[in-house]
Amino acid sequence: MLVNLNELLKRAQKEKYAVGLFNTTDTDMLQAVLEAAEELSSPVIFGTAEVLLPYGELSLIAPSLVEAARRAKVPVAVHYDHGLTYVRCVEALRRGFSSVMFDGSVKPYEENIARTREIVKLAHAMGATVEGEIGHVGDASADESEQYTTAEEAQSYAAATGVDALAVAIGSAHGVYKKKPKLNIARLEEIRKNTDVPLVLHGGIGLGSEECGAGVWIAVSAVSV
Repeated sequence: MLVNLNELLKRAQKEKYAVGLFNTTDTDMLQAVLEAAEELSSPVIFGTAEVLLPYGELSLIAPSLVEAARRAKVPVAVHYDHGLTYVRCVEALRRGFSSVMFDGSVKPYEENIARTREIVKLAHAMGATVEGEIGHVGDASADESEQYTTAEEAQSYAAATGVDALAVAIGSAHGVYKKKPKLNIARLEEIRKNTDVPLVLHGGIGLGSEECGAGVWIAVSAVSV
């Protein structure tokens, strides 16, 4: 059953569990995610990211993703992860994705808000949802500390953009970790107290159930299976 993020995450937020996101670049990966979700009777989010398009172009992968979600025995959101351009986000929506992420985290704060708000307006008109990011989730191979999201930033960004889900930076990173990551759960709790928007953890690979089950996450994003 194809749904958008709101149809998945509002229940998850109420019942305090996480929903996994798995980016799939071919039908083998797609089948693996779907079969696992159905076996566990678990809702799931799958899709692709803009940086992965060289390995699975939208025009080729989108029909499979959307049709698999429609036929699934569990609720499935098809999500365009880390969209970097307006054009590609719009293309994903037009190809049937039920959700998109516009990642303006490396842009100046006001530009991030303006661009995200524009995507939100379009997506909502099409019945789709939008994830935004404030703070910046970095590279697991980097040695420097990441730019953590503050509770004030999360609150103001969510209110200004109208996003349906919010990715925040509290110590996770994309890629394979050189050492065990340390998530700033205290910062996460502050953010949770300041906004009711479902929160997203990026860089889920390598994290254990303890980190992913902190009680405040709603969606957990991994890179692939």
